[in-house]
Amino acid sequence: MGEERELVLENVRILDPESGYVSNNGLLVIKNNIIKDFGNKGSVELSKDVNSIDCKGRTVMPGLIDAHLHVTGQRSGKIEESLVTPLGVFYARAVKDLEALINAGFTTVVDAGSLIALHLRDAVNENTIVGPRIVASGLPLSMTFGHADTHYMPVEYVDYRTSKKLTPFMSLICDGTDECRKATRYAMREGADFIKVMATGGVLSQRDKPEHRQFTYEELKAIVDEAQAANRWVHAHAQGTEGILNSLRAGVKVIAHAIYINEEASEEAKKRNAVVVPTLSIVQRLIDDGEKLGVPEWGLKKSKEVYEQHLNAIRLAYKMGVKIATGTDFDGGIGKMGTNAMELRLFVEKIGMPPLEAIRAATINAASAAGLDGKVGSMRKGALADLIVINGDPTEDINTLVKVDNIEYVIKDGKVVKKPSS
Repeated sequence: MGEERELVLENVRILDPESGYVSNNGLLVIKNNIIKDFGNKGSVELSKDVNSIDCKGRTVMPGLIDAHLHVTGQRSGKIEESLVTPLGVFYARAVKDLEALINAGFTTVVDAGSLIALHLRDAVNENTIVGPRIVASGLPLSMTFGHADTHYMPVEYVDYRTSKKLTPFMSLICDGTDECRKATRYAMREGADFIKVMATGGVLSQRDKPEHRQFTYEELKAIVDEAQAANRWVHAHAQGTEGILNSLRAGVKVIAHAIYINEEASEEAKKRNAVVVPTLSIVQRLIDDGEKLGVPEWGLKKSKEVYEQHLNAIRLAYKMGVKIATGTDFDGGIGKMGTNAMELRLFVEKIGMPPLEAIRAATINAASAAGLDGKVGSMRKGALADLIVINGDPTEDINTLVKVDNIEYVIKDGKVVKKPSS
């Protein structure tokens, strides 16, 4: 077989989030699955035989990345949903959720805890189903009575290793450094791209609070050591200050939620080049729609308690120069897949980011959280050709990215997976 014909995006407005560079009436050339070249018309060398798309002056930029979600096929916030719904139904729903994500311009997602996502990752990779590139943790690690220990259910329903009831939110329960090392190894045995840990309590765990420290520093250090030995990283659910600091000092790369991040923790995050993924969208959804979706009263109460604290903490971290990335914590029930660009809007409206900074959070910074620095989320020669063509200018109005109809073309791995219907 001969080489694949180059794909050329013509008459396109090129937006490079990293530099802020914009090229009107530009050209972008894709060869195989990478960005070969881009720039002003006349400065880019073209092959004789190409496939061309006239983009009619639309904006092209890297595909969006959600650096913290859960592909589970949930459809509510009710506790009983995972107990009464067959696992196959969750898989079928999750396939549709992946389609919604890619059509909304999300070409990569980081799944921070879901066995379903772990398996669907492989189905996406073999082109059996259509969806974004999935970077998956699979089974999260939790201490006994931790955030992922669903303690109102029998423990053999919770821990995957003893499970008698397969549900979307199974985990690995471990206590002490030896158990934590073994659980880390087990998660990787199941195919984890990275390790997800619960370093604090949370909003949607009944009897703890976000500020409660869970895994100890020594336990986190053991988990990080095992992950790094296998060239993986650790992504921590860390809402309280002590848990955030323990995680960072133990070498955790990604801090999710960060409700109580303060100056000390922000300095630590900067020093270690960690990525903070605030997931403002999930708390907003809990406030706006939680009661209607059947979220328990204790979850609604804690959401209201932390709302302003969360926003103030992330404003502080942003002001201090912490690397912040987009992530929604959506699972399909509390947070409909395909509406994930809500996080960019909240960054602009609630945190005070200029639109270009929010776009960087959803591309360059989120790529770092996904372990794909420079490979996705970048407008660079040699980067993977994960791109979206948008009707409008998101640097002027971030809501351009929120409205899915504005995402006219989605290109993933050099292939067009969405194009205008007419």
